[in-house]
Amino acid sequence: MRRALVVLAALLVAACGGTQSAAPEQAQGKTKVNAGVIAILDTAPIHLGKAKGFFDEQNIDLTITPVQGGAASVSGAVSGQFQFAFANTTSLLTAKQQGLDVKVVANGVSSTGEQGKDFSAVLVKPDSPIRTAADLAGKKISVNQLKNIGDTTVRASVRKAGGDPGGIEFIELAFPDAPAALQSGRVDAIWVVEPFVSQALGQGARAVAWNFADAAPDLTVAMYFTTGRTDADLTRRFTAAMRKSLEYADTHPDEVREILTTYTKITPEVIAKMYLPKWPVEVNRASVQTVADLALADGVLSEKVDVSALVP
Repeated sequence: MRRALVVLAALLVAACGGTQSAAPEQAQGKTKVNAGVIAILDTAPIHLGKAKGFFDEQNIDLTITPVQGGAASVSGAVSGQFQFAFANTTSLLTAKQQGLDVKVVANGVSSTGEQGKDFSAVLVKPDSPIRTAADLAGKKISVNQLKNIGDTTVRASVRKAGGDPGGIEFIELAFPDAPAALQSGRVDAIWVVEPFVSQALGQGARAVAWNFADAAPDLTVAMYFTTGRTDADLTRRFTAAMRKSLEYADTHPDEVREILTTYTKITPEVIAKMYLPKWPVEVNRASVQTVADLALADGVLSEKVDVSALVP
């Protein structure tokens, strides 16, 4: 995954001229900004902020471009396709380790820190002999991407419960495919995030771990970032708009649920039942360091990353 990320970024930089000017375009007095953002629950604040005019207030004409995941976000930002983008903490740590020019500008999404009331969980079938996270030792568990925040935090849950995560076999499965794999017995447990947590629980699955809540108090799960090619004044304005968007989303859950109907395919019935994450304005730097330390210990990262260089 890390090698693919570097190769893809290099190809994109070459294709875009590598050293091309990053001078932002202007549109009717506003700076045109393209942000690479995954169309999931986590990114509700940027959509809500755009709808509320928070980016207009900063003279930013914002385009939100859907991407498939953190690797696409990072490569798009490095190549200059995006001025800003969204990626999970482990993807950004991996990018920094590989020497890519990424820098966090705003918090993205955080765990609630509450057992039983978070947007990420490890689930098993209702009749599974697995009763606690410790019982996950030696089992097959699905994650949406190998060597990323999923397996790091699942291992943290197992350790916290007194189990040994060394023998876990992680199977890469897209979140939408995970519940069927669980039902068929292809895996013993699945790691999913909302809306798949609520959907699976509604179908009878049982939670045995809330891995984000286990990994660190108030875990910073993902962040918005830019690269050195982005103008400092634009970064300041984008960050200001993003901070206002985060604060608004965190205090207006009903409007978050409403905005989800505009950019996701989640049904209104599921949206009404989902556990919402938290959107604090500040990045929890201690939790980012915890993820970095866990990822290094587990071999997800191959060397220590200077977190202060990623999160100024």
